[in-house]
Amino acid sequence: MPDPRTQASDRSGRTAPAAQDLGSTAPRRLRPAQLLFEPQADEPEAERFFDLESIDDPSELLRRSTELTLAFRAAAQRAADFQALAAAQLADPRRFDALTAAEIGARADWTPDYAARMVDYGRDLQRGGLDH
Repeated sequence: MPDPRTQASDRSGRTAPAAQDLGSTAPRRLRPAQLLFEPQADEPEAERFFDLESIDDPSELLRRSTELTLAFRAAAQRAADFQALAAAQLADPRRFDALTAAEIGARADWTPDYAARMVDYGRDLQRGGLDH
């Protein structure tokens, strides 16, 4: 007859508590169940560009794509204005860490000439000129 105080082991070889230990107050650690299958991966959603590919009517497609084009142009112009403002601020000679046009150009991937023009444009914007 087996000794009731011996401990059984689980599949990993670790010992499980003996029968009389089941009533103890210490929480028993449970192993996670083994997965028998791979969970389904979500299917990648087809790439969509503002649902333009789903518009069948050419008139509606032209209207909607034109609307988006104008919105992107406006956003690009506004972003360029902010670039110019930042360039003007970075080149401000009152700053102890003022940058040259070449340094600003290197940061923004611009030529030094273009960076100098952006600094000038940014200064005009700071003065309140060139309203869009």
